[in-house]
Amino acid sequence: MQAEQLKDLVVNALEDIKAQDISVVDVRDRTSVTDFMVLASGTSSRHVKSLADSVVIEAKEQGMRANNVEGAPGSDWILVDLGDVVVHLMLPAAREFYDLERFWRDAPDAGAAGSE
Repeated sequence: MQAEQLKDLVVNALEDIKAQDISVVDVRDRTSVTDFMVLASGTSSRHVKSLADSVVIEAKEQGMRANNVEGAPGSDWILVDLGDVVVHLMLPAAREFYDLERFWRDAPDAGAAGSE
């Protein structure tokens, strides 16, 4: 699966279970570690865990395997590493505190999506 397709799969999986403030950052020209970073917020620790589970399940159904999932089930931040796409799922307070988007501010926006 191409990086663009994987990014779309992740965004769709997140939208399906009501992730908030989905942001996609194209980092292909900035790092060799990954092509896209997807950031999204959940409304509770349980919702953040459900978002991570949804991404992992959707990827698995398409024959992709998560390289790693970091963060405890009750955590305010869970990272899902799919290789070409790294997904950061956070509670809004953690997302505001760490402000990962600031590190990639000059990177091209790869089609940020938003869910209410």
